[in-house]
Amino acid sequence: MEATAAVNEFVGRVNAIKEQMANVIVGQEMIVEGVMMCLFGGGHVLLEGVPGLGKTLMVRTLSQSLGLNFSRIQFTPDLMPADVTGTNIIAELPDGRKEFQFQPGAVFTNVLLADEINRATPKTQSALLEAMQERSVTVAGKTYKLDEPYIVLATQNPLEMEGTYPLPEAQLDRFLFKLKVYFPTFDDMLQILNRTTTSATQEVNNVMDAATILAMRGLVREVPIAPHVQEHAVRLVLGTHPDSEYATEQIRQFVRYGSSPRGAQALLLSSKVRALLQHRFHVAIEDIDFVARPALRHRMILNFEGQAEGVDADQLIDDLIERHAPAVTA
Repeated sequence: MEATAAVNEFVGRVNAIKEQMANVIVGQEMIVEGVMMCLFGGGHVLLEGVPGLGKTLMVRTLSQSLGLNFSRIQFTPDLMPADVTGTNIIAELPDGRKEFQFQPGAVFTNVLLADEINRATPKTQSALLEAMQERSVTVAGKTYKLDEPYIVLATQNPLEMEGTYPLPEAQLDRFLFKLKVYFPTFDDMLQILNRTTTSATQEVNNVMDAATILAMRGLVREVPIAPHVQEHAVRLVLGTHPDSEYATEQIRQFVRYGSSPRGAQALLLSSKVRALLQHRFHVAIEDIDFVARPALRHRMILNFEGQAEGVDADQLIDDLIERHAPAVTA
């Protein structure tokens, strides 16, 4: 009964967030659910989509519904690392003396929107690495801890490549999910126009706080996973490597390098959130398969042949799931 009550409370709180976001965001239910999995799984999100699909609005609405501090960084080629992390400045004290004081950058927040992250230089992109992995920032030899919960939601445009700096594999690996934001449907487009071209206004209420989010993250980690389900996740991750016995022929042909162990961590943590959202206090193989695309698609590096052929990582993952699907017994 205790587990059932915990699951029901979890689902109720997540649905409350979704309802608030639905007041502003039209459609994109799968993207919102993916963001929820990352938020309560303790990971970061990379949102890929063309401009104008509401990515920035989605992140801002999420922070409002959670009652968390929100910062936005517009990444540009001239953005400096100190603009992200902060820097020491000379401050004059009341007695006339001067000393260095740390001026925190935009990274000191709870919800950070890294807008068009691939427009900044690699030096500036790397300023986020410590914050994303260690939840801390080091400036001039001194380390500053970030407040929890902390989540980075980064956006990038898949079409406009001129003047951009693709994220290196090490930074891509820090994102729990890579979510593809697709164009709205006909009905969604009509609803967007009705909301944005009239005098109607939508309000977002605060339905959660930091302490509750951390408690829900703790619940996620308590969700049990059976050995055979965990082994299925391991087979999928190992199968992304072309030299693995678990790889498909397509992966051996088109992939240069597969997922790191972070991919397996992403599979397990996000599948635990998904299990709770399905009103279960255990992880099933279907949960692993459901989150495989967003958890692994950005961790598979195509070789030259794969890039030339325009191979879709999602299709490679689907083939991998099909190969390792559990046998059905009569």
